[in-house]
Amino acid sequence: MSSARRATLAALLAAVVAACSGGGGGHTPGPVPVTVAEAKSQTVPVDLHEVGHVEASSTVSVRAQVTGELRDVAFTKGDHVKAGDRLFTIDPRPYKAALDKAQATLDRDRAQATQAREEAARYQTLASKSYVSKEQLAKLQAASDGAAAAVRADEAAVRAAKLDLDHCTIRAPIDGRTGRLLVHAGNLVRANDAALVVINKLKPVQVTFGVPEQFLPKLLARSQEEQLVVKSSLTRDSDETRTGLLSFIDNTVDPSTGMVTLKATFPNDDEALWPGQFTDVVLTLSQEEGAIVVPTQAVQDGQQGNYVFVVKGDAVDSVPVEVERTAGRLSVIHKGLQAGDIVVTDGQLLLRSGSKVTPKPTPEGS
Repeated sequence: MSSARRATLAALLAAVVAACSGGGGGHTPGPVPVTVAEAKSQTVPVDLHEVGHVEASSTVSVRAQVTGELRDVAFTKGDHVKAGDRLFTIDPRPYKAALDKAQATLDRDRAQATQAREEAARYQTLASKSYVSKEQLAKLQAASDGAAAAVRADEAAVRAAKLDLDHCTIRAPIDGRTGRLLVHAGNLVRANDAALVVINKLKPVQVTFGVPEQFLPKLLARSQEEQLVVKSSLTRDSDETRTGLLSFIDNTVDPSTGMVTLKATFPNDDEALWPGQFTDVVLTLSQEEGAIVVPTQAVQDGQQGNYVFVVKGDAVDSVPVEVERTAGRLSVIHKGLQAGDIVVTDGQLLLRSGSKVTPKPTPEGS
């Protein structure tokens, strides 16, 4: 290090020492400017903060119900579709031919059944006059019954053939948004084989989350009294929240985690909540009246636990506190403060018990 640089550093050090010692003249530091707020007694919600994940309210994997060549895709991946919209067309020609054949068989057997029925009716008249034997009548009656049964079988075959032909047009079973196309036109698809596309219903969606088992009794009691409100935000500090309703409480507690699974339903009209996303969830269990609250930034963390600086006159005193929980930007104080106490919310780094202060109110919204 050069001598000039050493000299500069020595001068700076001397200046700092002089500033800290007040020039050796015994100067007493002036009051510390701080911002303050009043501890208040108010009604505070008892909230459970958890992390949940978003699920579609309904998910359908669309599969072919008949085998054939995929001729046409009637949507673009990612489209919104409504129940009944056409999605795919499978080559219908083999199934149209099968229907025509089944219909022709039905027509033939109907004609034969009509003839057999009329012949049996004639022999019934002749048998009543003893012109023919009962054995002959029974034989013709059995033939008529067999022809009628054949007609019923043919009618069932026609219905099955029509159903197969209808299945050549694959329609959306639910309202929702389509995912990526899994099979393209021109491929051979088989009945009940791989999915062609997956549709997720996004309006509404469900958010699944867990709460500790110790809250289960109060949760069950409150859910019987009213439908509980659940709020969701994509980040904990986000001011943009969405409101839903608790719709499901699982019937068992997970023994490995001690958590019970809940689901809340959100309208999701703007589709901001997306299946697979993680979201911060707040479930309001009840309202606590007369809770002592202070801004959270007033609470300091020390070696002996939490404490706050309370303004008494023109000085401050360090007061240990027990924080029960947080509610938004407020901390609920279980022990250590009373309503009306003035606490420091900013400037604590320069304070110790007995420090003189110049207080000013905490700005609104801080």
